[in-house]
Amino acid sequence: MLLKKWEQLPYEMQLVEVRKYYNILKKKQVSLAFKRVFDVILSSIMLIALSPVFLVLTIAIKIDSKGPVFYRQERVTQYNQKFYIFKFRTMVQNADKGSLVTVSNDARITKIGRIIRKFRLDEISQLINVLNGDMTFVGTRPEVPKYIERYTPEMMATLLLPAGVTSLTSIYYKDEDKLLDGTDNPDKVYTDKVLPGKMYYNLEGIKAFGFFSDIKIMFMTVLAVCGKEFVPKRAKSKETRENYAVKM
Repeated sequence: MLLKKWEQLPYEMQLVEVRKYYNILKKKQVSLAFKRVFDVILSSIMLIALSPVFLVLTIAIKIDSKGPVFYRQERVTQYNQKFYIFKFRTMVQNADKGSLVTVSNDARITKIGRIIRKFRLDEISQLINVLNGDMTFVGTRPEVPKYIERYTPEMMATLLLPAGVTSLTSIYYKDEDKLLDGTDNPDKVYTDKVLPGKMYYNLEGIKAFGFFSDIKIMFMTVLAVCGKEFVPKRAKSKETRENYAVKM
């Protein structure tokens, strides 16, 4: 997972705001190499170990509602490249023809889907994406192209690394759907308020990137799924909090 040379980055990423994050990662090539080796080994082991869970979820989803077992949606990963993410389907078929964000009481979620989402079991199929190299275990959650278009120049720095299964943002915003409850326009609220707040932690994650930092976040994710609450650190300045709309 070595970084490309600066001049080889997509034109839309060769920005002054991105360069400072690129320079940080450029000094951590060893950690980046370990990150990819770790991804391949662990995803292979987990796919084998979790195969019984895959089977149970497959049967439950097919019995519960019509449609495919997996929901595959176009997302964006490293270097602004598009790929199709694997997720166990938790909503009715063709649900993505409506809003691309989900609220907690969304009528499109199936009965078994609510259970799957509660324990984040829909995410384990992304082990396939990790093994393929489209994703990594720890990194910025992959967005749909529609929201990438709303990125500020600095936010484009999150595309220096592959999209992740989890991150500090995933932990702090694990109940993201509740933030959108009761809003008339969930898409607008997400892009104007939620997305900037999440991106603050994603960018801070690049600054603090390291192999062992990734391991720590993975353990935190397990604890978060089990119910532990983690309080996000406050942004250092008022200006930063306002710019990123950080929800404290």
